[in-house]
Amino acid sequence: MPLIFLNGGAMRGGPLHHLLDGAPLVATTTTAPRYRFYSVGDQCPALSPVAHGGVAVSGEVFDVPMDVLRDRLLPAEPPELELGVIELADGSSSLAMLLRRPHTSYARLTDITEYGGWDAYRRTKEAA
Repeated sequence: MPLIFLNGGAMRGGPLHHLLDGAPLVATTTTAPRYRFYSVGDQCPALSPVAHGGVAVSGEVFDVPMDVLRDRLLPAEPPELELGVIELADGSSSLAMLLRRPHTSYARLTDITEYGGWDAYRRTKEAA
């Protein structure tokens, strides 16, 4: 089964976690420091690989069956994201949802790289 790095609503405790259909958590980790991190219309996060100025972004890695990935998780993703492969902190590879290139919608993108994770960003929004 493929490993997928999740860093938004499908993480444990998130509103989309049920879509994983009980897929096991493999690790809580970060990406390699090679990504910028964006909020897409304040609805979901998006990773974007960069050559310079990237950071490590926190998330969770799950072992997801292909049919769950195909039938449940991917259909729930917004059109601004696409499936790709990222590098994790330990140098291994994982599937992840990346900001689609070129951008396909007019959703507002906010650079939230400084927060290092979706939960940290959401907490600051709630506190404001």
